[in-house]
Amino acid sequence: MPHLYFPYSYPPFPYFSFPFAPPFLPKVLKVFKVSKAPQVPKVLKDPILLNLINPQNLMFSGIVEDAAVVTALRKEGENLHITLRCSFTGELKIDQSVAHNGVCLTVVDIKNDTYTVTAIRETLDRSNLGLLEVGSMVNVERSMMMNGRLDGHIVQGHVDQTARCTEVREADGSHYFHFEYETSDEMRRRGYITVDKGSVTVNGVSLTVCTPTDHSFEVAIIPYTLTHTNFCQIKVGSIVNLEFDIIGKYIARLATI
Repeated sequence: MPHLYFPYSYPPFPYFSFPFAPPFLPKVLKVFKVSKAPQVPKVLKDPILLNLINPQNLMFSGIVEDAAVVTALRKEGENLHITLRCSFTGELKIDQSVAHNGVCLTVVDIKNDTYTVTAIRETLDRSNLGLLEVGSMVNVERSMMMNGRLDGHIVQGHVDQTARCTEVREADGSHYFHFEYETSDEMRRRGYITVDKGSVTVNGVSLTVCTPTDHSFEVAIIPYTLTHTNFCQIKVGSIVNLEFDIIGKYIARLATI
């Protein structure tokens, strides 16, 4: 039996070598007419789409490992060096990727029980990391292993924008958080949207969307998530990071080509 290839990654790689072949992939293969030999269809020569199913993009799952504590902040030009303490500091190494409130950052220094990452101006403008203070809690997750379970959903660690919490209410032990975010026709064309029962990443946490509108949504937080992430510190007016579902963003992009 000849190998089937994904022609959208560079270099192309065999379909049967994909580590956990999601159920939607056969339909994707059919729609894009995957061939028996590596080739790139004209519609996918757009550089934004060339990484459509590139395994290097499967960075995180949105399952937070710990709520790290900020121990120091240092400005250097437009960059911000953030030093934190967490339960797995001793397992980290220099150059390792760790998501901080959903933002993928590189470990640049490790000293005793703390480590340091650096956020550049673009990251600070697009996320809530510029609002951190010493003592702030930050949701952290190491990049996922390709042979592990995807317990959340595909999270890249590339925050799209921020949102503001406008309501928090308790419901039989759980909590509902309502968030609103800026939107426009262009942002919707980019896939910056939520759908009912779809996935969204809030401060690095993989969550299921409830009651979405064109500029807002709700999420239900169970007691475990509330106590083991920085959702325990989110209140009305708090700013959180959003990463919309990458599959939805690619579909939105394809619809414009």
